Amino acid sequence: MKFGVIIFPGSNCDHDAYNVIAEVAQQPVTFLWHDSPDLKGVDAVLVPGGFAYGDYLRTGAIARFSPVMQSVKEFAARGGLVLGICNGFQILTESGLLPGALMRNAGLKYICKQVHLRTETADSSFTNRLQKGQVLQIPIGHMEGNYFCDAETLAELEAEDRIAFRYATPTGDITPEANPNGSLGNIAGILNHGRNVLGMMPHPDRSSEAMLGSADGWKIFASMIYALAAH
Repeated sequence: MKFGVIIFPGSNCDHDAYNVIAEVAQQPVTFLWHDSPDLKGVDAVLVPGGFAYGDYLRTGAIARFSPVMQSVKEFAARGGLVLGICNGFQILTESGLLPGALMRNAGLKYICKQVHLRTETADSSFTNRLQKGQVLQIPIGHMEGNYFCDAETLAELEAEDRIAFRYATPTGDITPEANPNGSLGNIAGILNHGRNVLGMMPHPDRSSEAMLGSADGWKIFASMIYALAAH
């Protein structure tokens, strides 16, 4: 199986994502340039964190028009796996691959710290190696991580079991105090209708090896590998 990691002007976690696949997963991986529509025959696409196009206008608002993102939309429509992390999540919402939007954090400050996430569904290609209710420790690093959608969309996400992760306490309780950025319903990650696209603000790429303080993020990549192997 082959992974592709997109590079936008301003990406700063592209090498983190590449390293997880190349060194930890030991799977083939290639970089995908933002200005090229060629996905190089990959089986999964990682849209990494950073500041694509300097976050001008809005986070992800310019990146959505990149030639590579047009190909990613077609790839996802065919069932290809797409994981958007942090700025990647923002780009996926701007591109229409995921509903809702990411706004400024409730405190209007950049936040960089370890948080806990509760796994809300194990029924996806990104969470099949997890158990519903399992708590993960994964870091965040963002200014616009405050997820919002309208009431109808939230009801749809709930009804279709498409909320992947929620910010929680270490014991798995969903509380206002555990919510670092004001996200609606403590939402930290969501899936698309086809369950083949995941966007999440926390960084599994920064928590896939024990030496980083937590290896919990690895389970998300392991789930993708398992799903691709099974397919």
